[in-house]
Amino acid sequence: MSSDRMVARIGGLLRQAESTDNPHEAEAFMEAAQRLATAASVDLAVARSHTASREKRATPVQRVVHIGEHGKKGLRTYVLLFVAIARANDVQCDVAQSSTQVFAYGFESDIDTCEALYASLLVQMVRASDTYISSGAYRDATVDREVTVVRGRRRYRTVERAPLAGVTARIEFQTAFAHRVGERLAAVKKEAEAEAVATEAPEAGTALVLRHKEIELRDFYRSASTARGTWRGSSGRSYSSEARRAGDHAGRRARLGNQSEIGGPRGQLER
Repeated sequence: MSSDRMVARIGGLLRQAESTDNPHEAEAFMEAAQRLATAASVDLAVARSHTASREKRATPVQRVVHIGEHGKKGLRTYVLLFVAIARANDVQCDVAQSSTQVFAYGFESDIDTCEALYASLLVQMVRASDTYISSGAYRDATVDREVTVVRGRRRYRTVERAPLAGVTARIEFQTAFAHRVGERLAAVKKEAEAEAVATEAPEAGTALVLRHKEIELRDFYRSASTARGTWRGSSGRSYSSEARRAGDHAGRRARLGNQSEIGGPRGQLER
Protein backbone atom coordinates (compact mmCIF):
# COMPACT_ATOMS: atom_id res chain seq x y z
CA MET A 1 0.00 0.00 0.00
CA SER A 2 1.41 3.40 -0.95
CA SER A 3 1.43 6.34 1.45
CA ASP A 4 -1.33 8.17 -0.45
CA ARG A 5 -3.53 5.08 -0.53
CA MET A 6 -2.97 4.56 3.20
CA VAL A 7 -4.10 8.11 4.02
CA ALA A 8 -7.12 7.70 1.74
CA ARG A 9 -8.06 4.47 3.48
CA ILE A 10 -7.77 6.09 6.90
CA GLY A 11 -9.98 8.90 5.66
CA GLY A 12 -12.57 6.38 4.51
CA LEU A 13 -12.63 4.73 7.93
CA LEU A 14 -13.08 8.07 9.64
CA ARG A 15 -15.90 9.17 7.33
CA GLN A 16 -17.73 5.92 8.03
CA ALA A 17 -17.29 6.47 11.77
CA GLU A 18 -18.87 9.90 11.51
CA SER A 19 -21.74 8.87 9.24
CA THR A 20 -23.33 6.19 11.41
CA ASP A 21 -25.46 6.60 14.52
CA ASN A 22 -25.10 2.92 15.40
CA PRO A 23 -22.52 2.69 18.22
CA HIS A 24 -21.77 -0.95 17.35
CA GLU A 25 -20.92 -0.01 13.77
CA ALA A 26 -18.94 3.09 14.79
CA GLU A 27 -17.15 1.50 17.71
CA ALA A 28 -14.26 0.06 15.69
CA PHE A 29 -13.12 2.92 13.51
CA MET A 30 -10.73 5.22 15.33
CA GLU A 31 -8.55 2.51 16.79
CA ALA A 32 -8.59 0.77 13.42
CA ALA A 33 -7.39 3.97 11.80
CA GLN A 34 -4.60 4.38 14.34
CA ARG A 35 -3.50 0.76 13.91
CA LEU A 36 -3.40 1.19 10.15
CA ALA A 37 -1.50 4.46 10.50
CA THR A 38 1.09 2.95 12.83
CA ALA A 39 1.60 -0.15 10.70
CA ALA A 40 2.00 1.96 7.57
CA SER A 41 4.35 4.37 9.35
CA VAL A 42 6.55 1.46 10.44
CA ASP A 43 6.59 0.05 6.90
CA LEU A 44 7.50 3.45 5.48
CA ALA A 45 10.35 3.79 7.99
CA VAL A 46 11.69 0.36 7.03
CA ALA A 47 11.38 1.22 3.34
CA ARG A 48 13.26 4.48 3.87
CA SER A 49 16.06 2.64 5.67
CA HIS A 50 16.55 0.40 2.63
CA THR A 51 16.48 3.18 0.05
CA ALA A 52 19.75 3.01 -1.83
CA SER A 53 19.88 6.65 -2.92
CA ARG A 54 20.06 9.12 -0.07
CA GLU A 55 19.12 11.89 -2.50
CA LYS A 56 15.74 10.24 -3.14
CA ARG A 57 15.12 9.33 0.47
CA ALA A 58 12.18 11.07 2.18
CA THR A 59 13.08 13.48 4.98
CA PRO A 60 11.08 15.21 7.73
CA VAL A 61 9.23 18.43 6.92
CA GLN A 62 7.55 21.28 8.72
CA ARG A 63 3.88 22.02 8.05
CA VAL A 64 1.58 24.74 9.38
CA VAL A 65 -1.79 23.36 10.55
CA HIS A 66 -4.62 25.88 10.82
CA ILE A 67 -6.66 25.45 14.02
CA GLY A 68 -9.06 28.39 13.99
CA GLU A 69 -9.54 32.13 13.66
CA HIS A 70 -8.07 34.52 16.20
CA GLY A 71 -10.50 35.23 19.04
CA LYS A 72 -12.49 32.02 18.69
CA LYS A 73 -13.20 30.48 22.09
CA GLY A 74 -11.88 27.02 22.88
CA LEU A 75 -8.91 27.03 20.52
CA ARG A 76 -6.60 25.83 23.30
CA THR A 77 -8.56 22.59 23.65
CA TYR A 78 -8.50 22.13 19.86
CA VAL A 79 -4.73 22.50 19.95
CA LEU A 80 -4.56 20.12 22.90
CA LEU A 81 -6.41 17.51 20.85
CA PHE A 82 -4.11 17.91 17.84
CA VAL A 83 -0.97 17.72 20.00
CA ALA A 84 -2.27 14.57 21.73
CA ILE A 85 -2.84 12.93 18.34
CA ALA A 86 0.57 14.10 17.11
CA ARG A 87 2.37 12.52 20.07
CA ALA A 88 0.89 9.16 19.11
CA ASN A 89 2.08 9.51 15.51
CA ASP A 90 5.73 10.62 15.72
CA VAL A 91 5.01 14.29 15.08
CA GLN A 92 6.49 17.11 17.17
CA CYS A 93 4.56 20.37 17.54
CA ASP A 94 5.09 24.05 18.25
CA VAL A 95 2.03 26.16 19.00
CA ALA A 96 1.37 29.79 18.09
CA GLN A 97 0.77 31.99 21.11
CA SER A 98 -2.73 32.73 19.84
CA SER A 99 -3.46 28.97 19.49
CA THR A 100 -4.66 29.67 15.94
CA GLN A 101 -2.11 27.35 14.33
CA VAL A 102 0.28 24.51 15.05
CA PHE A 103 3.68 23.99 13.45
CA ALA A 104 4.01 20.24 12.89
CA TYR A 105 7.40 18.56 12.39
CA GLY A 106 7.57 15.02 11.01
CA PHE A 107 7.32 12.88 7.90
CA GLU A 108 4.63 13.87 5.39
CA SER A 109 2.58 10.68 5.82
CA ASP A 110 2.59 10.97 9.62
CA ILE A 111 1.39 14.57 9.50
CA ASP A 112 -1.31 13.55 6.98
CA THR A 113 -2.45 10.92 9.46
CA CYS A 114 -2.58 13.46 12.28
CA GLU A 115 -4.71 15.84 10.25
CA ALA A 116 -7.13 13.06 9.25
CA LEU A 117 -7.50 11.82 12.83
CA TYR A 118 -7.84 15.37 14.13
CA ALA A 119 -10.61 16.25 11.68
CA SER A 120 -12.69 13.28 12.82
CA LEU A 121 -11.94 13.46 16.54
CA LEU A 122 -12.64 17.20 16.60
CA VAL A 123 -16.13 16.51 15.30
CA GLN A 124 -16.63 13.90 18.01
CA MET A 125 -15.25 16.16 20.75
CA VAL A 126 -17.41 19.13 19.82
CA ARG A 127 -20.48 16.94 19.40
CA ALA A 128 -19.95 15.25 22.78
CA SER A 129 -19.39 18.57 24.56
CA ASP A 130 -22.53 20.04 22.93
CA THR A 131 -24.52 17.09 24.23
CA TYR A 132 -23.08 17.56 27.72
CA ILE A 133 -23.90 21.27 27.77
CA SER A 134 -27.38 20.72 26.32
CA SER A 135 -28.15 18.15 29.01
CA GLY A 136 -27.71 20.80 31.69
CA ALA A 137 -25.70 18.39 33.86
CA TYR A 138 -22.99 21.01 34.38
CA ARG A 139 -25.43 23.27 36.26
CA ASP A 140 -25.12 21.07 39.35
CA ALA A 141 -21.32 21.05 39.11
CA THR A 142 -18.78 23.39 40.65
CA VAL A 143 -15.38 24.71 39.65
CA ASP A 144 -12.32 25.29 41.81
CA ARG A 145 -10.78 28.55 40.63
CA GLU A 146 -7.47 30.11 41.62
CA VAL A 147 -7.92 33.75 42.61
CA THR A 148 -5.67 36.49 43.94
CA VAL A 149 -6.75 38.27 47.12
CA VAL A 150 -5.26 41.65 48.07
CA ARG A 151 -5.01 42.48 51.76
CA GLY A 152 -3.25 45.70 52.44
CA ARG A 153 0.04 45.53 50.57
CA ARG A 154 0.07 41.78 50.33
CA ARG A 155 -1.35 39.56 47.60
CA TYR A 156 -2.45 36.01 48.33
CA ARG A 157 -3.38 33.19 45.99
CA THR A 158 -6.25 31.06 47.11
CA VAL A 159 -8.78 28.64 45.63
CA GLU A 160 -12.48 29.36 45.72
CA ARG A 161 -15.36 27.11 44.71
CA ALA A 162 -18.02 28.56 42.44
CA PRO A 163 -20.88 27.38 40.22
CA LEU A 164 -19.66 26.02 36.90
CA ALA A 165 -20.41 28.30 33.94
CA GLY A 166 -21.26 26.79 30.58
CA VAL A 167 -18.14 28.15 28.83
CA THR A 168 -15.85 26.76 31.54
CA ALA A 169 -17.72 23.44 31.54
CA ARG A 170 -17.12 23.06 27.81
CA ILE A 171 -13.41 23.80 28.12
CA GLU A 172 -12.98 21.40 31.04
CA PHE A 173 -14.93 18.69 29.22
CA GLN A 174 -12.90 19.04 26.02
CA THR A 175 -9.60 19.12 27.92
CA ALA A 176 -10.34 15.76 29.54
CA PHE A 177 -11.59 14.35 26.23
CA ALA A 178 -8.35 15.29 24.47
CA HIS A 179 -6.17 13.80 27.21
CA ARG A 180 -8.09 10.51 27.21
CA VAL A 181 -8.12 10.12 23.43
CA GLY A 182 -4.39 10.86 23.31
CA GLU A 183 -3.72 8.12 25.85
CA ARG A 184 -5.81 5.66 23.89
CA LEU A 185 -4.10 6.40 20.59
CA ALA A 186 -0.66 6.15 22.22
CA ALA A 187 -1.57 2.75 23.66
CA VAL A 188 -2.69 1.51 20.22
CA LYS A 189 0.54 2.81 18.66
CA LYS A 190 2.69 1.06 21.27
CA GLU A 191 0.84 -2.21 20.75
CA ALA A 192 1.03 -1.98 16.95
CA GLU A 193 4.77 -1.23 16.99
CA ALA A 194 5.42 -4.16 19.34
CA GLU A 195 3.46 -6.39 16.96
CA ALA A 196 5.47 -5.08 14.00
CA VAL A 197 8.75 -5.90 15.76
CA ALA A 198 7.53 -9.35 16.80
CA THR A 199 6.39 -10.31 13.28
CA GLU A 200 9.11 -8.58 11.24
CA ALA A 201 11.03 -10.15 8.41
CA PRO A 202 14.60 -11.12 9.41
CA GLU A 203 16.18 -8.40 7.29
CA ALA A 204 13.85 -5.60 8.42
CA GLY A 205 15.52 -4.57 11.71
CA THR A 206 12.30 -2.79 12.71
CA ALA A 207 13.28 -1.88 16.27
CA LEU A 208 16.53 -0.27 15.10
CA VAL A 209 14.73 1.51 12.26
CA LEU A 210 12.22 3.00 14.69
CA ARG A 211 15.03 4.17 16.95
CA HIS A 212 16.81 5.81 14.00
CA LYS A 213 13.56 7.50 12.99
CA GLU A 214 13.15 8.88 16.51
CA ILE A 215 16.69 10.33 16.42
CA GLU A 216 16.21 11.78 12.94
CA LEU A 217 12.98 13.49 13.94
CA ARG A 218 14.52 14.85 17.14
CA ASP A 219 17.50 16.28 15.26
CA PHE A 220 15.25 17.80 12.59
CA TYR A 221 13.04 19.46 15.19
CA ARG A 222 16.02 20.93 17.01
CA SER A 223 17.41 22.38 13.80
CA ALA A 224 14.11 23.66 12.37
CA SER A 225 12.16 24.91 15.39
CA THR A 226 12.45 28.52 16.47
CA ALA A 227 9.99 28.20 19.36
CA ARG A 228 10.72 29.93 22.63
CA GLY A 229 9.35 28.45 25.82
CA THR A 230 6.92 25.56 26.25
CA TRP A 231 3.24 25.62 25.34
CA ARG A 232 0.93 24.85 28.23
CA GLY A 233 -2.23 22.97 27.40
CA SER A 234 -4.41 24.78 29.92
CA SER A 235 -4.20 27.88 32.05
CA GLY A 236 -4.31 25.84 35.25
CA ARG A 237 -6.44 28.48 37.00
CA SER A 238 -9.66 26.47 37.15
CA TYR A 239 -10.62 22.85 37.56
CA SER A 240 -13.98 21.07 37.59
CA SER A 241 -13.85 17.40 38.51
CA GLU A 242 -17.42 16.85 37.31
CA ALA A 243 -16.86 18.30 33.83
CA ARG A 244 -13.48 16.57 33.52
CA ARG A 245 -15.03 13.26 34.51
CA ALA A 246 -17.73 13.67 31.85
CA GLY A 247 -15.12 14.57 29.21
CA ASP A 248 -12.92 11.65 30.20
CA HIS A 249 -15.91 9.30 29.90
CA ALA A 250 -16.67 10.65 26.43
CA GLY A 251 -13.01 10.24 25.46
CA ARG A 252 -13.16 6.61 26.55
CA ARG A 253 -16.21 6.09 24.32
CA ALA A 254 -14.79 7.96 21.30
CA ARG A 255 -14.94 5.79 18.22
CA LEU A 256 -11.92 3.58 18.39
CA GLY A 257 -12.13 -0.03 17.24
CA ASN A 258 -10.59 -3.33 16.18
CA GLN A 259 -8.01 -4.22 13.56
CA SER A 260 -10.56 -6.54 11.96
CA GLU A 261 -12.33 -3.41 10.71
CA ILE A 262 -9.49 -2.65 8.31
CA GLY A 263 -9.59 -6.00 6.63
CA GLY A 264 -6.82 -8.27 7.83
CA PRO A 265 -3.10 -8.16 8.51
CA ARG A 266 -0.75 -5.36 7.58
CA GLY A 267 1.08 -5.46 4.28
CA GLN A 268 4.38 -4.07 3.11
CA LEU A 269 4.40 -0.67 1.45
CA GLU A 270 5.67 -0.33 -2.07
CA ARG A 271 9.13 1.20 -2.18
